Amino acid sequence: MTSKRIVLIQGHPDMALPHLCHALAGAYAAGAQDAGHAVRWVNVAELDFPLLRSEIAWEEGTLPAGLQQAQDDIRWAEHIVLFFPLWLGDMPALLKAFLEQVARPGFAFERAAGGTAFTKKGLQGRSARVVVSMGMPALVYRWYFRAHSVKSLERNILGFVGIAPVHETLIGMAGNFKTDDGERWLAKLRRLGQRAQ
Repeated sequence: MTSKRIVLIQGHPDMALPHLCHALAGAYAAGAQDAGHAVRWVNVAELDFPLLRSEIAWEEGTLPAGLQQAQDDIRWAEHIVLFFPLWLGDMPALLKAFLEQVARPGFAFERAAGGTAFTKKGLQGRSARVVVSMGMPALVYRWYFRAHSVKSLERNILGFVGIAPVHETLIGMAGNFKTDDGERWLAKLRRLGQRAQ
């Protein structure tokens, strides 16, 4: 198997305590490194950046200095893995704010020559996996709620900038795991890391 460059984006906003998302990312990283893949980390909770408050700031403002390394890591990567808990049916606000900041014109996409619309995708050639933990059963989220927020992330953010294919791992009942459940998920993430999927 050819080794890949992988960036893990840890989107859990609480770094004060270990959470399931951290254990899952650790298992993925261990599997990837064991298989010879190169791994970089972006821990969103450790970054210092403001919220974007206008279209002009997004289009014409400068990237906060604290996010330059994150952009460099995403540019370097061939495969991107995002980890986050489902909060109020969506990704945590801090992760959304991070994605808004880094996915700027000139990096994530560009205007076609002479055009006004962003039509050139800047992150083509990269694949991704979205790993989401949640309190509800994953089947309920997937079938009743149609995994709406994950689908939105895949279509309106990752797909919009050219990242494809995007796969997902939905982990339900996260607060009610039995010991075997946790071990099973960690083993699965380790295998995914080994395969860089």
